[in-house]
Parts: sequence; C-alpha cells; structure tokens
Amino acid sequence: KTYLGRPETDGVRCSSMQVLGNALRLSSRPEEALPVHEAVLAFMRRLNDEEMIFTALGNVAACLSGLGRDNESLVLERDIYTRSVASRGVSHEYTILSGTNLTISLNTLGLFREAKALLSDQLLPVARRTLGPDHDVTLRLNHNLAEAIRTKPGFNRDDFLEAETIMRDVVQRRRR
Repeated sequence: KTYLGRPETDGVRCSSMQVLGNALRLSSRPEEALPVHEAVLAFMRRLNDEEMIFTALGNVAACLSGLGRDNESLVLERDIYTRSVASRGVSHEYTILSGTNLTISLNTLGLFREAKALLSDQLLPVARRTLGPDHDVTLRLNHNLAEAIRTKPGFNRDDFLEAETIMRDVVQRRRR
C-alpha cells in the first residue's frame, strides 16, 4: 500500500515517511534517506511543529554525517542545540541530548577543545544535577568527554590519566 494518494497533512503519511527515512539511514543508505528526511522537515516547518522540527533536523544532520558532510551536520547540530536551549531550557533532557549530539559532531571534526568546554562547563553539570550521575545520558556525556580528551592533538600522560579516570567511573556506574 502506498501513501501517495493521502493528503500531505495526513499524520500516517508523515509517520510513514519518517519510518522510511530512518530505515534507509540505519541500513547505511543515507543518500536515499536524506531527501526523505528533508521532505519531512519541510512538512514539519509548514505545520510549524517545533518539537517535530527538532527531530527532523536531527535526522537530516545524521544523514549528512553519514554522507561525510560533517561540516553541514555540525551547522544543524549547533542550530538544534541553540534552539532547544531557547525553547526548552538548559535542563530539559532533550536539550542535553541535543548537546550530546553536538559534542559528537565537534569531536568528529577534531574540535576537541570546544567539545571539552561544552561538556565540562555546560552539559555535564546540568546533566548531573537534573538527570543524576548514573543516568544513561550523563554517562554518554562522560564518555564523550573522555573521547574529547583522548583524541585531542598533543595528548599526553596527564590527559590519558584524566580520560582513564572518567572511563573507569563510567564503567563502574554502568555495572550498578
């Protein structure tokens, strides 16, 4: 069955497009998923559905990254995080998650200092306070921090020890 005959505003049609886009992206076919996610994004913008716009933007960013277009992905991740802070506040779980995605993009592009600053100064203190130190998102942020420290240029013994300490803490918390 196709959804071609359904009106563009039909919720089932849009949900189907999202499922298709995600299936293509997760099947390592981001070049096919990108136009689907861009169509969903355009639809959400016409509806002015801010929450779904965040989701659609994140899917487009993931496709761009999968295509090796990491600079374009970073621009979207920055936008998502900035808009999420403005509309949801810094303590909202989805804002923290969008910050997590931003730090991954920063690390991918070798912007380790910026990733470390965002993690250390903003995301981790808020995540620990609002979600708790054992929450999955907080642990992922700690992992991203260790990666930012471990992969930066000029990595030295002190950096190694700091990254190792962070990862040991993450492993211990995950075992609980």
